[in-house]
Amino acid sequence: MRLIFAGTPGFAAHALAALHGAGHEIVLVLAQPDRPAGRGLKLAPGAVKALAQERGLEVYQPAGLKDAQTQQRLRALGADLMVVAAYGLILPEPVLAIARLGAVNIHASLLPRWRGILAGDARTGISIMQMDCGLDTGPILAAEAIPIAADDTSATLHDKLAELGARLIVSALSRLERGELRTQPQEDALASYAAKIAKTEAEIDWSEDAAVIERKIRAFNPQPGASTTIRKAALKIWRAGTIAAEGAPGTILAADRDGIVVACGSGALKVQELQRAGGKRLAAAQFLAGFHLAAGERLEFPASTTI
Repeated sequence: MRLIFAGTPGFAAHALAALHGAGHEIVLVLAQPDRPAGRGLKLAPGAVKALAQERGLEVYQPAGLKDAQTQQRLRALGADLMVVAAYGLILPEPVLAIARLGAVNIHASLLPRWRGILAGDARTGISIMQMDCGLDTGPILAAEAIPIAADDTSATLHDKLAELGARLIVSALSRLERGELRTQPQEDALASYAAKIAKTEAEIDWSEDAAVIERKIRAFNPQPGASTTIRKAALKIWRAGTIAAEGAPGTILAADRDGIVVACGSGALKVQELQRAGGKRLAAAQFLAGFHLAAGERLEFPASTTI
């Protein structure tokens, strides 16, 4: 098929690589404009642009898709389908209708529900949806679920979903070409909205249940990182497990090479990896060698400084 592909970060690059590898003709790659990155804040391409250039594909990086000139350029390509994955720009209604078969989106959740480490979901997945003028409201073309493992973080789940999305879009287009794909309307009553994460959401409230805080730690790894403070020093906690112990919320019950045990509203967490402002991520034993913590000290909420 003749495809316009629209995407920007690594999640989308997996899908572009799979579609190109499957023999589809990528007539144009849309990506967001380069952004400042790194210590020097030099303009750097996203993963999709970098991959497209590597494979000799034409890249177009408009600031938006509303102007008539941009839409005419896309229309002139005679594309069969537009495939969108984490593009980051809104597609106006005229753009959704430019390709012969419209536009489909590779969505990182089982629509109509959000992605769910923080919510405590047992599974998530990928939905391939026909795009319409609503926000993730179009009918489903294909979907596949994967379990959320007990040790999954947002980073590991991102990689799993990127691989699944790449495989599922190739399969869906193959079935679409054979006329085997049927759409399934979403059940609006089951829809849930995942708002943009505010940094304050990642501050640990030690009065919450240990299981809730443990999910928060995994959900906010790698960004923005679950945070707390002690002695006015900011800490980020990257890995912890729940254990059976009790105490005043936020109180350190034990601190040794096996981990730092912190009491929660119900149960406790054994912190196994953490980071001080300006430092590196360290296992608990390494961290304690350079930053002494003792039983009876108390971690604070909310975090007063950031890392």
